Amino acid sequence: MSAAREQAHAEIAFCEAVLAKGGLTVLSETFAGITDIAAWEHYPAGDVFDPASNAQWFYHCHPAEDGATEHGHFHCFVRPDGPAGPIHHLCAVGVDAQGRLLRLFTVNQWVVGDDWADAETTIPLLARFDMQMPRPSYLVNRWLTAVLVAHEDEIAALVRQRDAVLAGHQPPEGIAARDDRALEVTSELLVDH
Repeated sequence: MSAAREQAHAEIAFCEAVLAKGGLTVLSETFAGITDIAAWEHYPAGDVFDPASNAQWFYHCHPAEDGATEHGHFHCFVRPDGPAGPIHHLCAVGVDAQGRLLRLFTVNQWVVGDDWADAETTIPLLARFDMQMPRPSYLVNRWLTAVLVAHEDEIAALVRQRDAVLAGHQPPEGIAARDDRALEVTSELLVDH
């Protein structure tokens, strides 16, 4: 394991331990001050954007399903040319109700409505996801950054798999693969603890 990945795993554990000391989790900090959590809404409102790195994220959950372990997920993006430029989805980070990492996955373009970039354009952007913002929580932002660093190779493979799935997808006539609502998750990795 590379030194950067080792450091990222240590940072994930550090952020979780500091939050736990206060009886908090990545999710409780993401929802700080929010009393009613609604499916599909972005948390925090207006997303989180770091003007130094042009990284951006939001959290949302889907309607609760019986037996589902995933509470929701963080959608992670980079805007390489700044806030007014194109936005590229890197991956989503699925967590359980205690904020523990469950899975990493990519989605079809229609899901997030980003500006399309193929794998070889997207993968170099992974290193630019660096959230150093105080809101909603510095620890949440550092945790999320560390997750992407710790799993950069796996996320790169997921992005390549996304492109392969889209290239092989046969949507109904007249619908582009990236617009086919029958295809939502394009690649996924369950994370072992």
